[in-house]
Amino acid sequence: MDPSREQENMAEQERERDWRKLETHFELKVFLTVLYSLILILGIVGNSITIHVTQVLQRNGYLQKNVTDHMVSLACSDLLVLLIGMPVELYSAIWFPFSSASGNVACKIYNFLFEACSYATILNVTTLSFERYMAICHPFRYKALAHARTAHLILAAWLSSILVAVPLLITTGTQGHVVEPGGAPAQNLTFCTNLHEYWGIYRTSIFTAFILYLLVLGSVAFMCRSMIVVLKAPMITMDASGTGVSKHESAKVKASRKQTIIFLVLIVCALFVCWMPNQVRRLMTATIPKDAWSRSYLVSYVKLHPVADTFFYLSSVLNPLLYNLSSRQFRTAFLQTLRCRLSIQHVNKRTVENNKASNTSSHSLRPLLCKKSQHKSMQPSSRDAETLTPSAESCPAVQILNTPPPISSETET
Repeated sequence: MDPSREQENMAEQERERDWRKLETHFELKVFLTVLYSLILILGIVGNSITIHVTQVLQRNGYLQKNVTDHMVSLACSDLLVLLIGMPVELYSAIWFPFSSASGNVACKIYNFLFEACSYATILNVTTLSFERYMAICHPFRYKALAHARTAHLILAAWLSSILVAVPLLITTGTQGHVVEPGGAPAQNLTFCTNLHEYWGIYRTSIFTAFILYLLVLGSVAFMCRSMIVVLKAPMITMDASGTGVSKHESAKVKASRKQTIIFLVLIVCALFVCWMPNQVRRLMTATIPKDAWSRSYLVSYVKLHPVADTFFYLSSVLNPLLYNLSSRQFRTAFLQTLRCRLSIQHVNKRTVENNKASNTSSHSLRPLLCKKSQHKSMQPSSRDAETLTPSAESCPAVQILNTPPPISSETET
């Protein structure tokens, strides 16, 4: 064999083994660092304010306790995903993708916590959607089981996410990359990755988690579709004969329903768009063992990794935005908190003041009209002068004033 030809083949093999050449360029690393930092800051601020605002709204009667619990649980899981995942992601996947400074135990704990918090997020979205589904589509059953069901749903979501993540405590760890089967790790490359000896368990766990994701996506889509059907249907009331009559809806009610429908559609879109690229990346690691990866397969994985992770972390930032889109009261409290001027009046106190203002306006106008109409309709004698004051039957305004203002117990969700 020609020596020059042999040297050329050896050089080609060496280039195939030089995986460090697959690292992203410095400019791209800086861009991803700025982007990840922005996502991290927005996610921490948004979810922290969400936790505070939901508790304030619940204390002041604008949110039910069960809805508040779901929203706080979801915000906590989003915060944990950002705080656990993004700093490690910046170091190990962006700046130093082909080395691992962490030990074997730290690698296992990181993978376990990140997986558990990630699936806690998507399962909390499911429980929150189920809560709204019961309230809109089955309101009577919702009222009967609301308080007991909420704690069980949240607990089930976190326990299920932990069970999904447990196999990673066994199947992941630090390991050198082997270019050729049976050979030694090339160029002292060390990864926090899935272990060769537990390939079967790892593969099963990843595919099981993917099936769970598809089930969650399908169930949330079904519940959102059912809620949209109910919200689009006209409101029906029963008349005296027991016949259903279409109830007139104000522009405010129609706008509120339309806003809720948009919110439900955005939930399904966010679950699909933000999570699917990351699921594809995970499936790539579980489809073919690493020692059987070709160079083109590895290049595809390296290019997909930052894109998938960016969309994945964006899902933790979108939830506070969706809350702001779906609730005017939440949006007002959120913006007040950002300006450090949170001043929310209790819903009952606000209702009493509104009723007083309405009653004052009625008292200043309607009794005068009633008196005028009475004066034109009859000519009272001096004996009847004492009865000139309008009665509750002749003047509806008196009836309103004699009725104490109702205390509202409704909540805005």
